[in-house]
Amino acid sequence: MTLSLPLVLVLGAITWAAIKFLGVRMWVAVVIALFGFLLSQTFLAPAIETGTRSGVDVVDGTRH
Repeated sequence: MTLSLPLVLVLGAITWAAIKFLGVRMWVAVVIALFGFLLSQTFLAPAIETGTRSGVDVVDGTRH
């Protein structure tokens, strides 16, 4: 059975768990999200996207 989840949903669940169980403060999660948003507008965005896609492929099992 194949289950397809958007990466945003998975990252949201990880963030919620970090806030709930690890004691990460909400403002830290907001600052990290804003940093990611601002970083996506820089010259590093293509490298980040490629790295994310490669990581998802490894976890998904499509790249050996």
